Amino acid sequence: MKQNILKAVEDAIRAASTLKEESSLHFIQKASLLISSCFMKGGKLIIAGNGGSLCDAMHFAEELTGQFRQKRKALPAIALSEPGHLTCTANDMGYDSVFSRGVEAYGKPEDIFIALTTSGNSPNLVKAIDRANEMKLTTISFLGKTGGKLKGKSSLEWIVEGFETSDRIQEAHMAAIHIIIEMVEGNLFGSKKALSEIHATL
Repeated sequence: MKQNILKAVEDAIRAASTLKEESSLHFIQKASLLISSCFMKGGKLIIAGNGGSLCDAMHFAEELTGQFRQKRKALPAIALSEPGHLTCTANDMGYDSVFSRGVEAYGKPEDIFIALTTSGNSPNLVKAIDRANEMKLTTISFLGKTGGKLKGKSSLEWIVEGFETSDRIQEAHMAAIHIIIEMVEGNLFGSKKALSEIHATL
């Protein structure tokens, strides 16, 4: 058993190390700037995922509506997780529509829709990204494996490659989410220089 545990630990470390890759750093920086700009313009985040990725979406949202490392004002973020909406839509329209209907209900052009999926093939997230793009929202996808059907569909995407199972991919996603939130807090509630850099970059 100890050898199995050690292998799992090594896989977890390897998943975390993907964040040091240039493509990952670029994604984190760009996502941080897009989200910071969204909040500055009065927009919000709408975040969705299935299973463990839904839990990550809820975690993402609560770190913003609550607080992360700084005492600061609440930031608007919604995880599409409300049971009444999910079960009503799934029952009446099919599970593929649960997130696209949420985008229709809450989305505005100044908002960002974020999809979390380790395969990139979840039909409800593909449909939600398509609807968000139609409605002129900025779209960000956290993907895994090959990127699946969502590859190339979003304004910004990150693919965690090289892992067969969802758990390692989700671990990398969650680490990136925490870093993005840390950067957003610094951008919005740090120095005036950070705010000027946002304006200069976007």
